[in-house]
Amino acid sequence: MRETVEGVAAGVPFVAVPPANPDAPAALVAGWHLMDEPAGERAMADAVPMAALQAWRVYFGLPLSGARLPEGGRDEVFRRASEDAVLNVFEPVTEQAAGEFPAALAELRDRLPGATGPLGVFGGSAGAIVALEVLARGEAAITAAAVASPVVQLAPVIAANERRFGVTYSWTERSRAVAARYDYVDRAAELTTPLLLVTGADDDVAVREPAAALHAKLGAELVAVDGMAHEFPPGTPAAAGVDAAFTEWFARRLRG
Repeated sequence: MRETVEGVAAGVPFVAVPPANPDAPAALVAGWHLMDEPAGERAMADAVPMAALQAWRVYFGLPLSGARLPEGGRDEVFRRASEDAVLNVFEPVTEQAAGEFPAALAELRDRLPGATGPLGVFGGSAGAIVALEVLARGEAAITAAAVASPVVQLAPVIAANERRFGVTYSWTERSRAVAARYDYVDRAAELTTPLLLVTGADDDVAVREPAAALHAKLGAELVAVDGMAHEFPPGTPAAAGVDAAFTEWFARRLRG
């Protein structure tokens, strides 16, 4: 039985969990965590282990998180977000994570024994934006994708955060352009990979309604997890629901 691998690939921190059968060919499923819980690569691996998959499951650390927190830690990230969440957090995190993915993937294909099978990508919340951006860019041959609590349109999420934190976001021409770029309902034609959308039945309408719109536009599969809001911390029923949906989807789509 192979052990979990933790390290850095092309500058990207990761946790990689081996397939159940180390002697058989394996798919590779790679993805990104939330900024809410689970808020790191290890926490995402614990929350969504997908243990039944005959696949290496790779959990990447997002920029501005974990080992890549700026000086000042999470307080500094919150400070940047309070100044401009779109331009200081969502844009740099998404652009860096999506941009560094091809090189990290290529390195892991070489480093992880037997990881020669089809590729799936996944993500949650902010990590889902990265997964959708990777799909839209088309720089890797991806067989299937799954996103949970997905930020499918950025602008409604900014509005939800205004309600949540009692603040007003000051839109600029540049930030509106970024939000338009991260509108995957509008960019649905670029998402040609089979896609699973997993939402919390109790999540904000800013997440649920855009996911439903993308589901309708793409004909993608949509699963709502009862009792789940936005987060799905390890060990919770919400995490179990996401894990079950992801596992069933990738087992079906990556077979062979």
